[in-house]
Amino acid sequence: MTELKLELPPISRTTLALFAGASGDHNPIHIDIDVARSGGLDDVIAHGMLSMAYLGRLLTNWVPQERIRSYRVRFAATTPPAGKPTCTGRIIDINDGGLATVELVVALADGTVTLTGEAVVEIEGTAA
Repeated sequence: MTELKLELPPISRTTLALFAGASGDHNPIHIDIDVARSGGLDDVIAHGMLSMAYLGRLLTNWVPQERIRSYRVRFAATTPPAGKPTCTGRIIDINDGGLATVELVVALADGTVTLTGEAVVEIEGTAA
């Protein structure tokens, strides 16, 4: 079965600022350490949607976007600055119509799982 993997560089404050601008999510908990600390955190946290976007990249590195039939995630933990996410996907089922169910995970270098999810992808004509 196909194993997908996307290793990413550590999350930088620049990445967080750029993602805030690109996504329109300027929640200060992602970019302002004083606000994060006032909320009881040690530092800012990465946008959960940034990790979700990385999982989307994992999928589109494998198949064209139009072959993705569904995609959902569950946010499990936060990602701190300098956290190094790795996205993985594993086909857990292929139906007779050529649709694969892919189990998705984002984990940090220390083993913390930050996102789990699932996608259904058309794999006909794709090396599975």
